[in-house]
Amino acid sequence: MTEPGLQIREEPPRQKDIIKLLSELDTYLNDLYPPDQNHLLDLTDLEGPDVIFLVARIDGQAVGIAALRRHPYFGEVKRMYVSPVARGRKVGATLLTAVETQARACGYRLLKLETGPLQKEALGLYRRRGFTPCSAFADYPEEPGNLFMEKRLV
Repeated sequence: MTEPGLQIREEPPRQKDIIKLLSELDTYLNDLYPPDQNHLLDLTDLEGPDVIFLVARIDGQAVGIAALRRHPYFGEVKRMYVSPVARGRKVGATLLTAVETQARACGYRLLKLETGPLQKEALGLYRRRGFTPCSAFADYPEEPGNLFMEKRLV
């Protein structure tokens, strides 16, 4: 069951409440990992033609974000984040479903992501949703602070 009042839509990232969520995510990741292990898309990248940016709102309040970055042969989950005030309310799972739906609409049969080993909740979500380990992709380095996962879309 999804959270009452939860809506997920494609929106531009350059909005005050969205920039706040991006800043929260940056702070969280920068507290966990050294800067060279954070492969973040900045606001300009998120506005690019190769990105679909999604926002989760509960009763109009922005509580989560996620992006689909389009590569030639696969989609990539980027900037997945749920505000602490909305955690435990299935927002992350619903956002991930929306990213998967967008990826399928783009014709992708494969969705990939890069994350870190210290994000236990995120790793649990990805595993529950069928993501499995894979090798490094795109231009990510293969190093201990990077975990790579993929999911076949049917």
